[in-house]
Formats: sequence, C-alpha cells, structure tokens
Amino acid sequence: MSVLHVCVGIDVAKAQRDSAGRPTGARWAVGHDAPGMAALVVRLQAVQPRRIGLEAPGGSQRAVVAARAAAAFPGVVVNPRQGRDCAQATGQLATTAALDARARAHLAEAVRPPPRPLPEAQTEALRALVARRRQRIALRTAEHNRLGRASGRLWADSQAQILGLAQRLVALDDA
Repeated sequence: MSVLHVCVGIDVAKAQRDSAGRPTGARWAVGHDAPGMAALVVRLQAVQPRRIGLEAPGGSQRAVVAARAAAAFPGVVVNPRQGRDCAQATGQLATTAALDARARAHLAEAVRPPPRPLPEAQTEALRALVARRRQRIALRTAEHNRLGRASGRLWADSQAQILGLAQRLVALDDA
C-alpha cells in the first residue's frame, strides 16, 4: 500500500484563507482571526502535507507562514506570477480564492519548490523598515509632483508635507 503525499495550496485573501489539497481535491476556508488560524493548523495536522505553497501578497501571509513553521510543516512562499502561470498552463483562466489555492497546491506538487526557512526576526524587522521607507519615498515623490501644480495655500501645504516626509525618512534611515 502506498502513502498518499498531499500538497496544500493556501490563498491568503482579505476575507479569509482558502486552502486546497492535492491530489485529494479537498478544499476548506478559515477566517483571518485567531480561531481561524487555529482551525487551519488543526486541518493541516490532520492532512500532514508534504509541502505547503502560498503566495506572498504583500505581507498578509506572515501569520500563516509563522503558524506553518511553528507546526513544523514544510512550505514555500511562491511568487504570484508563478502561481498564475501554473494555473494558466493547466487551462485555468478564471481566478478566485479557491481556484488560486488549488493552483498553488498544484504548483507545490508539480514543481516542488524547495522549502525556505523563516527569516530571523531582525531580518524581518529590517524588511519592514525598508518597505516603509519605499512607501515614504513614493509619498514624497507624489507631493513633489503636486507641488508643480499647486498655488498659494496648497503649495505651502505640499511643502510642509514634503518636509515632514523628509524628517520621517531620516528617522527610518537611522533605524
């Protein structure tokens, strides 16, 4: 008798976390709250996946990655383009959270991307600072662009905003 090697794909959306298993075809969804995370871990423990694939949608996957690592499940955060390309290669043109989870499970099963260890807390904190710095620079650029079209009171307001953003950038650089 052979052992069934299950791969799980997880879509981390705003409303919930949708999951799908391969080759079983099982699907389930849990909320973003603590009970939802606990339910996800319980479900993963029952399935005992060989690999978990999830997309990195700008940081909202961190809680799932941490829970997966704490439960010692192998997993990988995949590039969104890879997940989409895998879905399209199998003829899946529509995109929903459930379908995306199924595509990530297929990617984890077929491609078998190597699991990556969690970054250290210090590295994760530095990444967050760098991301925030990029956001501030984008805001400053937008204000500079508005400055050219502003007059009077609006020009002064944009100047004040640019000065405040510059000060915050200095603080971020120091951090």
